[in-house]
Amino acid sequence: MNYRYEIIIHWSDEDNIFVAEVPELPGCMAHGKDYDDALHNIKEAISLWIDTAKKYGDPIPKPKGRLMYA
Repeated sequence: MNYRYEIIIHWSDEDNIFVAEVPELPGCMAHGKDYDDALHNIKEAISLWIDTAKKYGDPIPKPKGRLMYA
């Protein structure tokens, strides 16, 4: 699936990994040993987040990206 949510990836010195977050999907986070691994994992996490929301009838936010900060 091709979701268009903003993904933020940053390095964590504390954990020695890349951390990926999707601010519009509360709690949707993943990590990886390198940038590409974190990106791959967060794409899976987005799908799982949305599948779980659908299963329980929870609302799924429409992607806004940087507009959510405006």
